[in-house]
Amino acid sequence: MALRIVFMGTPDFAVPCLARILADGYTVPGVFTQPDKPVGRHQTLTPPPVKRLAQEHGIPVYQPQKLRDGTALELLQSLEPDLVVVVAYGRILPRELLDCPRLGCVNVHGSILPKYRGAAPIQWTVLNGDDTAGVTTMFMAEELDAGDTILTMTTPVRENETSGELYDRLAPLGANCLSRTLEMFARGEEVPRVPQDGSRMSLAPMLEKSMGELDFTGSATALHNRIRGLNPWPCAWTTVGGKRLKVLRSVVAERLGRQGKPGEVLSHPGEEFVVACGQGSLVLLEVQLEGKKAMPGAVYLGGTHGLTGQQLGR
Repeated sequence: MALRIVFMGTPDFAVPCLARILADGYTVPGVFTQPDKPVGRHQTLTPPPVKRLAQEHGIPVYQPQKLRDGTALELLQSLEPDLVVVVAYGRILPRELLDCPRLGCVNVHGSILPKYRGAAPIQWTVLNGDDTAGVTTMFMAEELDAGDTILTMTTPVRENETSGELYDRLAPLGANCLSRTLEMFARGEEVPRVPQDGSRMSLAPMLEKSMGELDFTGSATALHNRIRGLNPWPCAWTTVGGKRLKVLRSVVAERLGRQGKPGEVLSHPGEEFVVACGQGSLVLLEVQLEGKKAMPGAVYLGGTHGLTGQQLGR
C-alpha cells in the first residue's frame, strides 16, 4: 500500500525520522514544524532542522502559530494524508487533527513507554541513572504520551554517557523503529495496539536552569548522574570564590584514603580534581569557569592556588 504521510517535527532529533520516511519511498505531501526562532547573540531568525531538510527535498513546509483555530485542520485535510507521523513537534494536537488521517497519528517517543511521558524523557533517563533507554512508536491520544504503543526498541545506557550523547544515539534508533512501524501499515498488516499501564508511568518534564546547582551533600553517584543528565543544557554548576564553575563531565572516584566534608576539594595541583560528597567522592573531568573556555578539571586545578581543602558551592 502506498502511503501519504504528513510529518510533524521540529528539532534535530526528528530529522532522521523524516529522512528515513523519504528514503523508504513514502509520499510526503507536507511537513508541519514550529515557526522560525531567533538564535544566538545577534538573534538571527533560524529555521528548525526539520524545515531545512524538507526544503532540501522540495517538500512544502507549514508553520502554523495556532492549531485550534481551524486553519491547521483545513490545511491537513487538503493534504489528504493516510497517516500523520509526529516526532518532537512541540505542540499538543487537538482531537480534530488526531482524527483527520485515515490511519491515525503515530508518534515516536524517546523512552520505553509508559515510563517517562513528557518533554524530556532522554534527559530523565540519564538523571535517574537508568541502565536502559529506548524509543517507542504509539498511536496518539489526547492525553500526553498515553496512546497505545506499537513497537519499542532499546539500547543500554553507557556508564558515563551524557544526555546529549544518548540523544544522538536514540535519534537514528527512533528512525529504525518508525521504519518498521510504517512497514506494517504499508503491508496492510494488523498493527499492534498495546494499552499502556498508567500505574508504571513517570513524568519527564522540561528541564529548568534552577536544576543545575550541585549539592555535594548528595551521593557521588547521584551527582554524577545529574552532571551527565544536564549536559548539554542547562549544565550542572557550583561556585568557586563567588564565581560559577560549570561541571561538564565527571566520574565517580575510586575509593580514596583522603576524606572530607561535602564539597571539599581533596586533591592537590597536579592531581585529578576530586571533590568530597555526602557519600563517596567525585572526579570533575571537565569544567568551565564563567567567562572562560571549558578545560580538563586537572588543568583547572593545576592553575589555581590554595584550592585544596576549600569547599565548593554556596
